[in-house]
Order: sequence, then C-alpha cells, then structure tokens
Amino acid sequence: MPCPRVLAFLPWLLVLSLACRDEQAGPRPKVRPPPSGAAAPAAAAVQGTWAGGAIRYLGTRVERGGQVVRLTHRFEATQRLPAGWQIFVHLVDARTGQMLGNADHAPQPPLEQWQPGQPVDDVQLVQLPPGAPEVRVLLGFWHDDQRMRVDQPAAQDGQERMLGPVIGAGPPPVPEAHVKRTGTPPRIDGLLDDAAWAAAAPLTLVDSLDGHPAPLRTTARLTWDDQALYVAFDCEDPDVWGTFRNRDEPLYTQEVVEIFLDADADGRTYDEIEVSPHNVVFDAYFPARRQGMDLSWDSGLQSAVKVNGTIDDPRDRDRGWTVEMRIPFARLHSVPHVPPRPGDRWRFNLYRLELPDRKNAQGQAFSPLFIGDFHAVDRFAWLVFE
Repeated sequence: MPCPRVLAFLPWLLVLSLACRDEQAGPRPKVRPPPSGAAAPAAAAVQGTWAGGAIRYLGTRVERGGQVVRLTHRFEATQRLPAGWQIFVHLVDARTGQMLGNADHAPQPPLEQWQPGQPVDDVQLVQLPPGAPEVRVLLGFWHDDQRMRVDQPAAQDGQERMLGPVIGAGPPPVPEAHVKRTGTPPRIDGLLDDAAWAAAAPLTLVDSLDGHPAPLRTTARLTWDDQALYVAFDCEDPDVWGTFRNRDEPLYTQEVVEIFLDADADGRTYDEIEVSPHNVVFDAYFPARRQGMDLSWDSGLQSAVKVNGTIDDPRDRDRGWTVEMRIPFARLHSVPHVPPRPGDRWRFNLYRLELPDRKNAQGQAFSPLFIGDFHAVDRFAWLVFE
C-alpha cells in the first residue's frame, strides 16, 4: 500500500513518524570500491569498519528522556577521505525489518575535513511516538546510488547497513473483539438498521500508525451465525468517491474498507477482503505475509453499500457511507471449525483507507500497527466468538 505521509526533517533533528510504507526507502544498496590506502582498524572499541578500515564505527550512545532519544554516532577516519559522501541513518522495526524512517544528511564537518585519528560525533534527536515498536538503528555512508562497503559481514544487515543499537519498547497488546451470535442475520442492503447490528458492540477504528483518534469517524460491528460472518462499517466522509469499477482492481490505493482474517491464528496464512464506495470487491488469499497473493480465490462475499451524499461529486459535502458484508465461513481458508464454536479465537483486523484530498492516504485500523503496513499480521487483533 502507498506511503500516506512524508517524514519531516530539520537539521540534526529527526521527528520519527512511523509512516513510510516503502521498505526500500533510502539509497540503493550498490557497493562502491573502497578508498585506496586504508589503514588497518584498531580492535579496541571498534564495532565495525567501512571501506577496508578507512572509517571506524565506534558505536552509538543512546540517551532517552521519555519519547525523545538523543543518538550520538561516533566515527573515526584513519586516512583522508574523499568528498561527496553523506551519512544515512535508517530506522527499522527490530522485529520485522520494516522501514520506519530514514535521516540521510550531509555530515558536519564533511568527510573530506575529518582528521585521521580524531573521533567525530554525529548527533540526532529522535522522537518516538507512543506505542512505537523496538527500533533498530542502521547506518552507513552513501554517494549517488552507492553505499560504502561494510568490512565485517556480521556487523551489517546484508545491505551495507551497519548494525546500530536497538531503542524503544514493544507496542501495546493487541485488542480483542468479542462477537455475539445472532439468531436473525442482517439483511445485506447497506442500511445498518437491523436488530443484529443494534445488538453488536461497536468497534472504533483509530489511526493505524499511532493509535490516536482518526480525523474522520469509522465504526464497525460484527456478528455471526452458522453460515457466515457479518461485518458492517459506518464511515464519516465529506467526499465519497472512487474510480475503480472492476473486481480485484487495486482498491487499496483509494478509499476502501477492509477486513483481514487469519482463521487458524497461525500468523502466516490469511484472507483479505475489501469493498469500495461503489461496492466493488477485492478479495485475495495470502499463504504468507505479503507473499503469493492469490486473486483467483473467491470469498463468496455478498456486500452492499449505501452512500449518504452524492458519490464522485466533490462540489457538495457528503455525510458518509455504510457497508454490509456477508462472508461465508466455508469459503475462508484454514477455518478450524465450521461453524465456529463459542470460544474459538481467530486473528483479524479491520481497516479503512481515506484520501481526504484524493491524493494523500490516511490509514485507520481496529488494532493499530505502528508501522505503515496493513499486512502486519503480528498486530492483528483477536476475534473471539461468543
């Protein structure tokens, strides 16, 4: 899914927002030949070296005060260095390697002014949002599309990024949703006026990146019977729109509501079902996280949408749209029991993607992810059948 926000950087100040969905951000991992004439590194206090020992990594000091972290990266040149090289500092989820942010910058003083044998400190302030995962610091030097070679394989991640410290704490526990069985299933017409919905507990979606209240309200409700899981979304939206009209088009690039279901809670296989404001459906099966997407799978979804406003017309102000879904248990993958038994526990998440200006995306989730990836299966909530 696209990156919904842009990281803002000030000189020597990085405000880390866990927003970027591009795991390949930053310089491409090409390797430039090392500068010639490099001296051998000293063993004491050196965590790794670049370019045949031309630059020594003496470590990163971490000083934390609440959510603000001061990082002091210490380097030492062993010889005069060429001009044009810059420092990159990548921040990744320590659990998954997901890219969270990068802080490429020109060192001060420039590398060509570093005095051999004199340590140089590179200082950054990092503000971690509440609920941030453990963050691994990866760093190195880049020029054009090349990265300087890390000499020790064990000191890098395989992409010429030196392994720095791990900072932060794990995210909060994932929530649970207890879903009641209904004796009378809702009528799938897009109107949320059925008794089954009145009896279902509302679930409020929050900002998927930080868990804060979302700018536009989204509530969801779930219920079930022997044949199917029923899902309803109620979305506040002043401009309801969409351009896709065909099944399995990339609805996830525009406004859409989504449910991900990992019925056997194995943390690997899961089904993804989406519905757009035009009631276009996207459904896919994944045998592993973001791998092997199978669009030939048919979920058997029955859905309906009701728009409270004028769809695709930006000249007026809409109130929102509602969605109803009926998902047959028999079509889902790896369901332990059909129908589910009271007490069965699945993993799932609910999402909404909103583009208020029809360009920049805002993600919402029932269980916030704290990274920009709706496929973060380890952050799926628990679905408990009652």
